[in-house]
Amino acid sequence: MSLNFLNIACQEKLNNSLFGLCDDNDGTKAYIDIADKRKWIATVNNDNNKDVIFTAVDKCIIHDHEFPGRGRCDAILTTAEQIYFVELKDQARSWITDAIVQLESTINFYLENNHLSAFKHKKAFACNKRRQHFQEIDNEQNLRFFRKYNVRIDIQAEIIII
Repeated sequence: MSLNFLNIACQEKLNNSLFGLCDDNDGTKAYIDIADKRKWIATVNNDNNKDVIFTAVDKCIIHDHEFPGRGRCDAILTTAEQIYFVELKDQARSWITDAIVQLESTINFYLENNHLSAFKHKKAFACNKRRQHFQEIDNEQNLRFFRKYNVRIDIQAEIIII
């Protein structure tokens, strides 16, 4: 089954300098918000007001009944030069491993249908509303992730569009 990561029904485009990524965990897809910071799981800083495309992956590009047993992240942010895979969490424990598995799975889905070579900057973000500050990821795991996917991984709730 081919996945269309460019499905416009799953995308929103904006160029705001600051916005949030939200997931209400109520069976609906993740979304962007510019008004209610209390709902934000991740904060996106876009100081240069670049055009950013938000693509809802979970519950839009890939629905719950598709690919049983295979995880997927919540969203992808893209600009002309960047692609950021984003997993949004709101848990206190054991979330990093789950988030990384979901990010890896989504990158594999993406690579089965697309190329990453068009993007200069490639990152995967594991974001947690309860753990907003940067958390270090094991260097070996970080290096393995980069070597395997050519994507850097960050565990933090602040995403900077450069």
